[in-house]
Amino acid sequence: MKKFRNGIFYIGIIGGFSILMYWIILLGVKLEMGRNLKIPTSDKSQWSEFLDSLVKNLHHPLALLLAQIVTIIFVARIFGWICIKIKQPAVIGEMIAGIVMGPSLVGMYLPEFSAVLFPSESLGNLQFLSQIGLILFMYIVGMEIDMKILRNKAHDAVVISHASIIIPFVMGMGLAYFIYDEFAPADVQFSSFGLFTGIAMSITAFPVLARIVQERGIHKTKLGTIVITCAAADDITAWCILAVVIAIVKAGSFGSAIYTVLLALGYVFLMIKVVRPFLKRIGDLYATSDKLSKPIVAIFFLTLVVSSYLTEIIGIHALFGAFIAGAIMPENIRFRNLFIEKVEDVALVLLLPLFFVFTGLRTQIGLLNEPHLWKIAGLIFVVAVIGKLVSSTLAAKFVGQNWKDSLSIGALMNTRGLTELVALNIGYDLGVLTPELFSMMVIMALATTFMTGPALDLINWIFKSGKEENEHDSILKNKYKILLSFDRPESGKALLKVADGLTNKRPESSEITAMHFLPTEEMHHYDTDTYESEKFKAIIQESVELKRNITTMFKASADIDNEIVNTANKSKHDLLLIGIGQSIYEGSLLGKVLGFTTRLINPEKLINTVTGKENIMESAPFDEGTRQIISKAQIPVGILIDKNLSDISTIFIPLFNVKDWEIMQNYVQKFIQNIDARIILLDAEGKIMSDLDTKEKIRRMEMAAPNQLSLRPERTVGEDFLAQQNLMLITLEGWKHIVDTKSLWLSNMPSTLIIAEED
Repeated sequence: MKKFRNGIFYIGIIGGFSILMYWIILLGVKLEMGRNLKIPTSDKSQWSEFLDSLVKNLHHPLALLLAQIVTIIFVARIFGWICIKIKQPAVIGEMIAGIVMGPSLVGMYLPEFSAVLFPSESLGNLQFLSQIGLILFMYIVGMEIDMKILRNKAHDAVVISHASIIIPFVMGMGLAYFIYDEFAPADVQFSSFGLFTGIAMSITAFPVLARIVQERGIHKTKLGTIVITCAAADDITAWCILAVVIAIVKAGSFGSAIYTVLLALGYVFLMIKVVRPFLKRIGDLYATSDKLSKPIVAIFFLTLVVSSYLTEIIGIHALFGAFIAGAIMPENIRFRNLFIEKVEDVALVLLLPLFFVFTGLRTQIGLLNEPHLWKIAGLIFVVAVIGKLVSSTLAAKFVGQNWKDSLSIGALMNTRGLTELVALNIGYDLGVLTPELFSMMVIMALATTFMTGPALDLINWIFKSGKEENEHDSILKNKYKILLSFDRPESGKALLKVADGLTNKRPESSEITAMHFLPTEEMHHYDTDTYESEKFKAIIQESVELKRNITTMFKASADIDNEIVNTANKSKHDLLLIGIGQSIYEGSLLGKVLGFTTRLINPEKLINTVTGKENIMESAPFDEGTRQIISKAQIPVGILIDKNLSDISTIFIPLFNVKDWEIMQNYVQKFIQNIDARIILLDAEGKIMSDLDTKEKIRRMEMAAPNQLSLRPERTVGEDFLAQQNLMLITLEGWKHIVDTKSLWLSNMPSTLIIAEED
């Protein structure tokens, strides 16, 4: 009755007030009498008028800006994904996407499309939003710099850093002397042109470098610590020099800029001596709070805005103010992480790609239409590499580094990335760089960033020690090595129980390595140790309880699934254990059909489906990452579905054919020998009992362990039986079978280990 009452009330209230609204309109029409109203008339049909209105809406500034944002983010993500697949930082792909969407490619071959999407009158809005993105980005860069490292480990690093600034700076000024007549704008003095060319040669992209160091797993090494410290010192020094250069360029000479420089020094003094202690007190008060209140968040964002505003009106650019505002944030890691999380997604995902495209719209590679111009571009690249890579290498060697580490430091310090583009755009806005020279410098920034990865690989190959690797291999040759990869600490504990169950009584002839990968964009170099400690705390505690020594491996990666596979294949482990959640069999129909549970869109999946390399209706409902690992791994893979696994003393193994037993017999032996597990084999299809050879092998194993192994002829089991089991062990083909047949086991099964072996 309540249902009908609510329906009657709804119809009555909506209908009654609709009639009342119509009556008010009729009364209002009578008020129009005596007014000289202009009612628009048109010869066009209503459909034509609708189309005209739609076209007008499409060209509205807000609609156009939103269309630009959608297109830019989509294209940037595609190019970023491509670069990740070729082992390059995603930021390179986003930089390339900006150039592709500019006049160098889309504007050249699809001019009509470019004119519609990026009309000249819309670029002001795009530039404004991109500048907001840069301010937020520089705020993050400032927060990422760990002042403690600079204070404690900056001795050798400062020598390397400042050598890698002054040498390319002077070389850049020397280059400016030779190209000034041809490429400097007519109204720009040589001092301004030379200083800006020098700073363009001197910059290192600290954020990109930090992520490369994390992805290569060298952040904990002496090399990683030194190069991070070098880059941080380089970043601070370069931005201070850039602020002075901007002041000189705007003033016209150093003498005229002295007042701006003095004002800037006063601003820095104020921020360090007054604002920083104030923010530190706030940070200390709220360091243990689970959530920061909005007024506290407002104080820090107000500091960012005011700092950027002050440096803009002083004349040293708002980006310097944003950088300083980030650098003076409280040093509490948790506190900085909270603010980075609040800012990062909006800045890096939404707004920063707009800057890349705006830079791309300025980059006109088509202007380099003569061999002479390309020679100049090549000369700029050579000067940049010699100035940065060679100077950093020699400085590192001078302070006592070996040649391998010295060359690696040089290659990493030669990374320019986004930071270089920011400086180049400032130079372009100030009128110091011509469109031709701007395009050459952008090409240099891309090339020096792109070469970092291959250069490091080449250095590692040159200095590769085969002797050390052979000695290491000989030590581990006879060991049964298990590699387990976990995402959540609870999953890691369950995987370790399984690994221990396979090796418990033979710790001297076995090795367990637990590894955890984190997406690069979710971790910052200064909180690596804290994050690693938190993630491995539970699994290390579990290893102590199990009395097992384990090796831990922690690394940031932009492509985690491939990183897991590559690590397993290269390290020559005997078994890879991975964990996934219960959602793989409780997920939605959409998740099963499209093949995802953790990712919405996977470009590789889409491409493989379109080209016919992958069947979108394949029966095993794993998430895409698990499917990739299974297909690419060259060693057996165990996929654990953890349902609060606490013990593995009773194990249930359904066998659907003879091949299932051939795969499982090795694991059966290990579980029995190491933890005295009770194992029940189920002849699920009746094929085991009918194969005399297989039946005899199982009988002999039963005789060797009479109370621990049994073969049952039943083809089905009840809920009570499943409830008594700690673990179900099943082959990949067997798992696909019970999923296809929608077996009742799925809703009642215990924790399950699915074994996938290479054919």
